[in-house]
Amino acid sequence: MNILFITVDQWRGECLSALDHPVVKTPNLDALAKEGVLFKQHFAQATPCAPSRTSIHTGMYLHNHRCVNNGTPVDSRFNNWALEMRKMGYSPSLFGYTDTAPDPRGLDLKDPQLTQYCEPLPGIGSYTPYKEEVSMDWVQSLISKGYEIPERLWSLYGNKEAGLDWKDGGSSLLPLNIKTEDHETHFMVNKCIEWISGQRQPWVTHLSLLRPHPPFVAPAPYHQFCDPEEQAHPVRCESADKEGGQHPFLKYYIEKTVYGAPESVKEIQQAKAHYYGLMNEVDDNLGRLIEQLKETGEWESTLIILTSDHGEQMGDHWLTSKLGYFDQSYHIPLIIRDPRANADVSRGQQIDAFTENVDIMPTMLDWLGCDIPSQCDGHSLLPILQSGVEPASWRKQVHWEYDFRSVLDDSVERSLGLTAHQCSLSVIRDRRYKYVHFTALPPLFFDLKNDPDEFVNLADNVEYQSLVLEYAQKMLSWRMNHTDRGLTETHLSEDGPVTRRSTLQ
Repeated sequence: MNILFITVDQWRGECLSALDHPVVKTPNLDALAKEGVLFKQHFAQATPCAPSRTSIHTGMYLHNHRCVNNGTPVDSRFNNWALEMRKMGYSPSLFGYTDTAPDPRGLDLKDPQLTQYCEPLPGIGSYTPYKEEVSMDWVQSLISKGYEIPERLWSLYGNKEAGLDWKDGGSSLLPLNIKTEDHETHFMVNKCIEWISGQRQPWVTHLSLLRPHPPFVAPAPYHQFCDPEEQAHPVRCESADKEGGQHPFLKYYIEKTVYGAPESVKEIQQAKAHYYGLMNEVDDNLGRLIEQLKETGEWESTLIILTSDHGEQMGDHWLTSKLGYFDQSYHIPLIIRDPRANADVSRGQQIDAFTENVDIMPTMLDWLGCDIPSQCDGHSLLPILQSGVEPASWRKQVHWEYDFRSVLDDSVERSLGLTAHQCSLSVIRDRRYKYVHFTALPPLFFDLKNDPDEFVNLADNVEYQSLVLEYAQKMLSWRMNHTDRGLTETHLSEDGPVTRRSTLQ
């Protein structure tokens, strides 16, 4: 049996045509969902990329794995899905990146691994090497085709063809100055197809595609996927000042150049048009991969999982990128296709149960018949795949965390009057209410039925005080229930170590 584990980067949860998105067209992902299950209420547990991916790879919430930012080392004591699969005789491969920063303890401080967070996840066998967050194999392929390589490699993702862009008065969007057949998305899918074609034993591979991560510049013809003029305006207050009045944290980030959205709606519409075009490009390339699996007969023996690490604000609430507490940064897609007959009952369903990225590792291991390590905070999704309904004991809320400290810059601490360890927030969200707890700042509380866009903070509203208290208690119970279990499930008896694993609720 094989596993194809796919992550796309910065993909908002509603952006599938199977969910009736008004613009995005994803026929291949829609077809995959019809052959499997589409989880409509799936959420990331952290942002940005490295903290979120650490939750994916370890099955742990951020308050346990403590990878709080891009570049934060992942503690070497933690297990992950790749290490577990090696015990089963697999040698997992990687096409793309895992955004893993290695534990520096025990390494020479001059070790080049300690200069980036692009090292592969421990347990990965073969992989595509990265430098400056860019695939070096892809760079070499561009050199061989005569492309000029910029001094800053990341510019390969954003350099456009010459001309006047649409937002500046031009007649149309300018495309990336790299042909689509030479683009990294096409390159990585090709590499993955080639590797799978060469396997003669059961295999596991992780395809981690960068797109539709910014910079939002699609290659031709995907830059013309939709008309920028027709893109919806961002969901936000009439002014950045009014929006920022909701909370000091929000005000700080709206005013921060990296995260504050442009006032120009036209600029946001242009970004959206490219964003959706990049999604269409990803869908087309994944279609090629799926077709290859069908042609080679691997389709009926391969578990396919597709999700993202996080979403994107795209101008909503006067923010760009991924951060904070709004759903736009955390609601993401999840499609799982289990080829076995015992999953036929759920095939084609769209499941409304709350699922989380910490469920991915337990699901893959359970599918292979592996024990799920006690460190995992998530649950296997196989019971849902095999029944089409969520178990009675399934979670009724989702959770995520955002740690906004920076080892390199203390400006947020000085601006908000916090210590580094106080730069954190936790969210508990169900179908009706959402509670946001800050370590040392005022909380937020939203009634999602009456205020789905989260404009009205009810934390100080006397009519909601009992609910605010109830949700604060729920969050405390969640944290206590999911505190790092360590060796708490093992007892040294006169007969030696005895382990009894508790069920996770």
